[in-house]
Amino acid sequence: MAVRRRDAAANERASTAGSPCGKCCGRGVFTSGGSGPIRGSGGCASDEMSAFLGGALRSRASHRLWSSAPLCATDTIFALSSGQGKCGVAVVRVSGPASALALRGLTGPDRPPAPRTAALRSIFHPQSKEILDRGLVFWFPGPHSFTGEDSAEFHVHGGPAVVSGVLDALGSLPGLRPAEAGEFTRRAFHAGKLGLTEVEGLGDLIHAETEAQRRQALRQMAGDLAQLYRDWSQRLTQCLAHVEAFIDFGEDDLIEDGVLDQVDNSVAQLQTEITCHLHDGRKGERLRSGVQVVIAGETNAGKSSLLNLLCRRPAAIVSPIAGTTRDVVETCLDIGGFPVLLSDTAGLRETADAVEQEGVRRAREKVEQADLTLVVVDATQLPTDPLQVPVFLGAHLLAVLPHGVGLEESLRHCILVLNKSDLLPVEQVEKTQTFLNKNPGLPPASLLSCHTSHGLENFMTSLQSRLSSLCGDPLAGTPSLTQARHRAHLHECFQALGQYQQYRDVDLALAAEGVRLALTGLGRITGKVGAEEILDIIFRDFCIGK
Repeated sequence: MAVRRRDAAANERASTAGSPCGKCCGRGVFTSGGSGPIRGSGGCASDEMSAFLGGALRSRASHRLWSSAPLCATDTIFALSSGQGKCGVAVVRVSGPASALALRGLTGPDRPPAPRTAALRSIFHPQSKEILDRGLVFWFPGPHSFTGEDSAEFHVHGGPAVVSGVLDALGSLPGLRPAEAGEFTRRAFHAGKLGLTEVEGLGDLIHAETEAQRRQALRQMAGDLAQLYRDWSQRLTQCLAHVEAFIDFGEDDLIEDGVLDQVDNSVAQLQTEITCHLHDGRKGERLRSGVQVVIAGETNAGKSSLLNLLCRRPAAIVSPIAGTTRDVVETCLDIGGFPVLLSDTAGLRETADAVEQEGVRRAREKVEQADLTLVVVDATQLPTDPLQVPVFLGAHLLAVLPHGVGLEESLRHCILVLNKSDLLPVEQVEKTQTFLNKNPGLPPASLLSCHTSHGLENFMTSLQSRLSSLCGDPLAGTPSLTQARHRAHLHECFQALGQYQQYRDVDLALAAEGVRLALTGLGRITGKVGAEEILDIIFRDFCIGK
């Protein structure tokens, strides 16, 4: 194995960094069974070499990678933290070094309440002395607060005039200014109260509209995803320390055999875990942004009627005239706790009408982008011979779903909806339902009447089962990927580990750089590296008072 040695100056700096005097000549032994040296000879020299290998190398690598975050602004900010509009109680939050001044300025010279304890006080304007309201005040001395700074909260009645008066009163105090969007959370991030993935979890929790979204966001905000990435970072840091130790001291017999083999095993294991994490079917991202469900089929099959039935309102025009729907009609729904973006599309047919042609083109485009397609078929057109039903339904599926390599995948993410069952004889309904239940060659199928809602319960059960499969259980197993940027940085990390394997037997310095780049990729996810580049993008979606 060809190993590129560091230059003499680099070795001198490394040796000096590892020993208090920089001149220790003791010899330690680096073992493959742990993260640092565990034995040596030579008394003090051994202790110093152990300290160097076990700590300084990892510290040196960590120092290169985890740069400190910029200091927070020293001014004091305030904002309405609860929602806008009339409400029973409104919360006005203050954070910064002048928080105590704000508390005294609006409630008088009395001592602030005990930390994190509510106190009933009259709240008045510091200049006019006019009483604005009587409410609860809280005092959160730093660093034991959300932002890590001195903070205060005013819980007042939620009328617009009261809130406006309190905000105006705070703005009249010296050193206070209105907060920008997400500024409280940004300060919590810079104070180390929240990691970047936890900040994103908080943002998702604020915007969560369904139970499944709430569970996923709460788990991410609790730090489960950040802990997974921290564990990977710690293992990579140990690998980097081992490789750098081998580069610096491998030819001096200071390193035991097997150290690089341990690194090889760790890197391979991490690659496997990252691959599994990446190949999650985009469940977390889909749950966060909503499942794209598209209603498609031939004209007059009842697609718009199905949309209205699921929406429980006349969201789309329904008419017996074929080709009524010319464009995509979209609506957001909560189905079984899962967020759904439901799209009704134009009926698929050959037409000379230019407008309808564009509608058909958009319909096919939507089907190609769909996570789940509801293929609606007019049940009155079903063959009376049960043996011909699979051929009939198969032809409809081929006419709706995209052809080529995506067909098999589309069939797995498809539900057949046989509409207008109310127009069929009772005997045919029973025979058709029995046939559908016994035919494993077709996607899940539901016999339904959008006019009478007969069969709706069975259809909703099938639909919720598919949504659950597409989104997964946010509380089970490893935390899911929720952001496209996480996926991009994990791809960078995986490729960097491939660089280690590529150069491991050629140039260990380049191999070590691969491990270092992998660490950088993980650091960008958690905010340890290059956080400022994406903070503005993340925090702009926060409320002003968050």
